[in-house]
Formats: sequence, C-alpha cells, structure tokens
Amino acid sequence: MATGQNTEGDANPSQPALDRTLADFDPVKKPKRNKFAFACAILASMTSVLLGYDIGVMSGANIYIQDDLKISDLQVSLLVGTLNLYSLVGSAAAGRTSDRIGRRYTIVMAGAIFFLGSILMGFATNYAFLMVGRFVAGVGVGYALMIAPVYTAEVSPASSRGFLTSFPEVFINSGILLGYVSNYAFSKLPTNLGWRFMLGIGAIPSVFLALVVLGMPESPRWLVMQGRLGEARKVLDKTSDSKEESQQRLSDIKEAAGIPQDCNDDIVHVQKQSHGEGVWKELLIYPTPAVRHILICGIGIHFFQQASGIDAVVLYSPRIFEKAGITSSNDKLLATVAVGFTKTVFILVATFLLDRIGRRPLLLSSVGGMVLSLATLGFGLTMIDHSDEKLPWAVALSIAMVLAYVSFFSIGMGPITWVYSSEIFPLKLRAQGTSMGVAVNRVTSGVISTTFILLYKAITIGGSFFLFAGVAAVGWLFFYACLPETRGRTLEDMEVLFGSFFKWRSALKDEQRKEVSSAENGGQIQMGTKAQE
Repeated sequence: MATGQNTEGDANPSQPALDRTLADFDPVKKPKRNKFAFACAILASMTSVLLGYDIGVMSGANIYIQDDLKISDLQVSLLVGTLNLYSLVGSAAAGRTSDRIGRRYTIVMAGAIFFLGSILMGFATNYAFLMVGRFVAGVGVGYALMIAPVYTAEVSPASSRGFLTSFPEVFINSGILLGYVSNYAFSKLPTNLGWRFMLGIGAIPSVFLALVVLGMPESPRWLVMQGRLGEARKVLDKTSDSKEESQQRLSDIKEAAGIPQDCNDDIVHVQKQSHGEGVWKELLIYPTPAVRHILICGIGIHFFQQASGIDAVVLYSPRIFEKAGITSSNDKLLATVAVGFTKTVFILVATFLLDRIGRRPLLLSSVGGMVLSLATLGFGLTMIDHSDEKLPWAVALSIAMVLAYVSFFSIGMGPITWVYSSEIFPLKLRAQGTSMGVAVNRVTSGVISTTFILLYKAITIGGSFFLFAGVAAVGWLFFYACLPETRGRTLEDMEVLFGSFFKWRSALKDEQRKEVSSAENGGQIQMGTKAQE
C-alpha cells in the first residue's frame, strides 16, 4: 500500500504503474517565455523612456539654462524638482482614465501630453514659459509612470511577470542614458540653442510610442471588467504559457470581477463600476486587514525608493562630481554618461534575476548594498571637503561609490518597486492603488530633487549622503519585516499573503499547512474509494 502511494505521488496517477516510461519521471520543463506577452510588455514599458529622458537630460541642461536665462540656484531646484510634483496630476488622473477608456488608450494619451510639453520646453523664451512646458510634460510623465507597470502586470503570465514588469524601470534607465548622451552631444552648440535641443528632442520618441501602442491588445483584465469576455479570452490565449493557464487566468479574473463562472458568452452584462468612488472608500476608509497591509507595502516601497536619494544622485551627478574634484564640464558630462551606462547594465541583469531569485532576496541585498555605498560616499566627500589639498584616493572612492550606489539600486530597489506595487493590489483596487504609490513616489522625488542643493549647503554634501544612508537602512528593516515574497503567484492569489503585517511568515506557513492537509485528505478519500471498489 505504501509503495503504491509513493509511486502515485511521483508520477501521473492516471497511468498504470507498469505502463509508465522514464519520460513520466522527468522534471517538469519550464515553459518558454511567451513572445507575444514579451512584445506587449516592451511596447507598454517604452513609455517610461519619457521620464528617464527628462531626468537624464535635465541633469546637464540645467547648467546651460542657468547660464543662458541667468536664474538662481533656487529657480534651478524648482525647475528640476517640480516635474515630479506636476506628474502627480497625471498619475492621479490616470487611474480613473484607464478604468474609463482602457489601459492602451491611456498610454497613447501619456505620449501625446509629453509631446506637447517637450515642444513647449524646446521653444521656451523665458523661465515662466519653460515652467509651463515643464508642467505639461510632468502630467504626461505621471500618466506613463502609473499605466505602464499596471498594463504589463495584467498582460503577463505568472511565470515571467517579474521579468516583464521590470521593463518600465529598464526603459527609465535607458531614457536616463539617452538624456546624458543628448547632453554631451548638444553641449558643443551655442548655450542658447544647446539646452533647447536637449529638451525639445524628447518630442520625437513620444510620437513614435503613441503610434506603436495602438497595435497592442487591450488588457484582458480591463476587458473582463467591461464584460468583453470573448476579446479577453483571445488576449489571454496569446499571452499565457498554455491553454490551461489561459482558462485559469480567465476564471480568476471573472471571480475577482464578480462575474459567475458559468457566464461564457463573448459579451456579458457587468454591473457598471463607479469609476473610483467606492474604490477609494474600500482602499482608504474601510480597508480589510489585507488591503491595509497591501497599501502600506505599496506606498512604503515607493517612499523608500526615492527617499534613499536616487534622484539626487542622477539629477545632480555633475555637481556631485564637481564636489569630488572633477572641474571640466566635458569630464563631468562624460562621468554622468558612465552613471547612466552603469544603471542600464545592472537593470538588465536584474530583469533576469527577478523570477529566478525572487523579490525579497534581491530587494534586501540591493538595499543593503545601497546603505554601504551611500555611507562610504558620504565619508569620501567629507574627507574631500575637510582637506585643503586634493586627495586622489578620496576622489576615486567617491566616483566608485556613486557607480556602486546606482548599481545596487538598479539590481533590486529600482525595478522591484514597480514590479511589487503593480502586482499586489486586488483587481478592483489596482489602478487607484498603483496611482497612490506613484503619487508618493513623485512627491518624495520632488521634495528630494527640489531641496538637495539647499540640503547639501546646510549639512554639507557628505552629510546629505550619510542622511540618505540612514533612510535606506530604515527602508531595509521595513522591507524585511513587512514585505512577503510574491514570486510565482497569480495576481488574483496575492491577498492570501497579506493581512497579518509583521506576522506574515506564520500566516503563510498556516496557509501552506492547510493546503498540504487538504491534499492529504483528498488523497486518503481517493484511496478509500478505490479500496471499496
């Protein structure tokens, strides 16, 4: 009897033991990456190039804008940092917009708005005109930031969701690198033309993106919420690893959307959603313990991503390198290109590790490395500040730590923030929950980038990086205590992990014990039935 049970557990129970071949005992092969889902994720995520380009290009353009328009350090800080605050308007509107007109057309809208903002900035004749263009571009960035990870998470199969949902961060980094290269390329032009070309050229990719996105399918989850089951089924068949997974995903989405499982028509009547009014109550006023835990994790990861100083390093890297002892404008811009290149390389490495290693190990090791590199950078810059003569070792250490910091950030904290926050919210709350995370991300980034010059003048540049190291250390403790692992789970199965806050490990073990017990009971019942027969 025991031998029979072991054999049944090892292979396909529907086959008689003697008829099995060696192939039946082979490990299950991992499915190949779905090429259609891969293409959809790339096209949607390319909208993130817009934010990356703007961040990268402004790090160099602000030097030339200050020379040409004769503006103060405070005005430069406002110019650089307020885009993040303006993007709040876009990310706040994107949740409701994407629920009304669909994820795909929201991406098109993001590209169109950014195009207009880039044109306005490129033709700006004074500081006020430039700030108007900055506002419009910021709204477009807010739309793109919120919608790209949501669409990608909703279209991706569970087996490669981490890989595909990290694409927005890949393209943000690619955009930053393009912005740095643009700075270097146009720096040879007369000052009054150089910065205008740097900013205005950003209009070109936004047109291309808006047109390409029209060829993508709509999100299957949005289609189900509209009652368009036939179209959703077709999209799921194309974006799933197997026919069985497609059917399971459709069943899970129908359950989450409140559609009975026996409703299989191509078009079904769905009770019209309130486009956000009831959702905000469920999210903020009367959340369940699971939703409250999800919200804290989603907002917390976005806050710590920016509060650890990444935008200060990326936006002000020429000034940091100047403080470290690099005086030539050409050398400063080349050093920033090295920062952009390093970020892009390591984010590409991260995309392949997310679904293999998991979110938690990658995130914790990434943030630990960030703490170490920020503290060492603070030490190097402090030594340079307090020395009357040039210290080559401290200059080399500071440059190496800037590159180490962006490497550690890009291999975990950068992509996982977008992957994690887009996959943990329940379907009904996903658009609004993700937009709240993006809002916190942009506010924190806006505060850091707007106040960084004032901060390092107040507590020294070394002191400011010691401060960022302290914030990152608190972030590591928060992630260790509160964030459960989500690798391999379907989007509809996420809520099981949340609700017990610091005790999520014991809750997960209880859940696993129940599943094992249920499986064993099912096996015993089956064996008992066979014995009776």
